[in-house]
Amino acid sequence: MTTTEPVISLRGVRAELGARPVLRGIDLTVRRGEVVALLGANGSGKSTAVRTVIGQVPVTAGGIELFGTARHRFRDWARVGYVPQRTTAAGGVPATVTEVVSSGRLSRTRFGLFRKADREAVRHALDLVGMADRAKDSVDALSGGQHQRVLIARALAAAPELLIMDEPMAGVDLASQEVLAKTLRGQVAEGATVLLVLHELGPLEPLIDRAVVLRDGCVVHDGPPPKAVGQHALPGHDHVHPHAPAGAEPIRTGLLS
Repeated sequence: MTTTEPVISLRGVRAELGARPVLRGIDLTVRRGEVVALLGANGSGKSTAVRTVIGQVPVTAGGIELFGTARHRFRDWARVGYVPQRTTAAGGVPATVTEVVSSGRLSRTRFGLFRKADREAVRHALDLVGMADRAKDSVDALSGGQHQRVLIARALAAAPELLIMDEPMAGVDLASQEVLAKTLRGQVAEGATVLLVLHELGPLEPLIDRAVVLRDGCVVHDGPPPKAVGQHALPGHDHVHPHAPAGAEPIRTGLLS
């Protein structure tokens, strides 16, 4: 159930990669129980935005809060599950599926020691993504879609309240897309808050509460998914308020001002 409690809050966030400005003062709020999609063309700043949230990219201006705490003071990372852009599940290191997924549970363990509850959580995460039968296999033997399932299971192993996923459907076969959509539906039904970077909505469209469209590091739409508001809100297009005069500058919308 969506509440007014902010789980993620960005206010006037600016960020650079090298000396190149990537985010130009974006405002974004994701409230508890919401599923928010970040959309936009390549280079619009989508992935950089989520990487600022988890601290992988420093901000040059503005502020970020997680669960009401300033990001630089936030320590309870077990509440956050992060799925990066598609990559090899073990980062090139030989490992089994169980070993990779277990690494996502470490934040919930005491001194890295796994108890029965931790092992059950790992098995449950594998069940959720349909990979229980591959638990003992090397991740090197998996397809691209199966790699992605393992990465999502790793994020789910700690039973996070917030899921941040960067292009979870990119390059994934249809069967895995359907499994991942079903998994996400289950998490949302249990009250998870979700921020997704997507190139297109695809099978996740029915889950999306709000779409935030970025262009050149600015928010150009924050509201219903683009399909519901018309062609001009599609990634890479300006979103102009229907009552704005012809030739008006696109409105940089956002929940925070």
